[in-house]
Amino acid sequence: MLTINDLKNGLIVLVNGEPYQILDVKHLHMGRGGSSIQTRIRHLKTGQVLQRNFKPADAFEEADVEKRKVLFLYAHRGDFVFSEKGAQKNPAPESEARAQDARRFTLKGEQVGEIEKWLKPNTEVEALFLNGILLTISVPIKMDFKVIEAPPGLRGNTAEGGTKIVAIETGAKISVPLFINEDDIIRVNTQSGEYVERAEKGK
Repeated sequence: MLTINDLKNGLIVLVNGEPYQILDVKHLHMGRGGSSIQTRIRHLKTGQVLQRNFKPADAFEEADVEKRKVLFLYAHRGDFVFSEKGAQKNPAPESEARAQDARRFTLKGEQVGEIEKWLKPNTEVEALFLNGILLTISVPIKMDFKVIEAPPGLRGNTAEGGTKIVAIETGAKISVPLFINEDDIIRVNTQSGEYVERAEKGK
């Protein structure tokens, strides 16, 4: 069992039998040696984010999660569909549909959260499973995206620090240097949402 001193960002624990991911931990000192922690936790089945305080007497069971690589396939009406890697390679004809269904997993938009803006078809992501059920996913820290909309960069326009806002292929908006144009491929830090570099100049 884990104590409040073991809790850290990203850890997945069971609270009342339900899986929660620790988003933020702050230690509070109450005086006379007493202490507690204030946390922000996310329910991995519903996506709901809560604030909870825990005391030294509280104990936690670390969730026995399994990490697997899966592919994001598509989003439809708020559902995000993923497939186990290799699930569609040479299945037997009579079991093809069954095999694909068995190896596809769906998350609701609330469970995906802000990661939605980095998801594009056929992206490999890391998935966390608990008892065979997909709980949540994480994307690579750095990813490349095609710029689909970009206003012209005017020389000498430094009123906004030499940057402009462009739209990438997922619909997300990114602040980039003025020299970035439509069809360029840019590298983005998915944790901060910031432009890193131009990976490829558009044709």
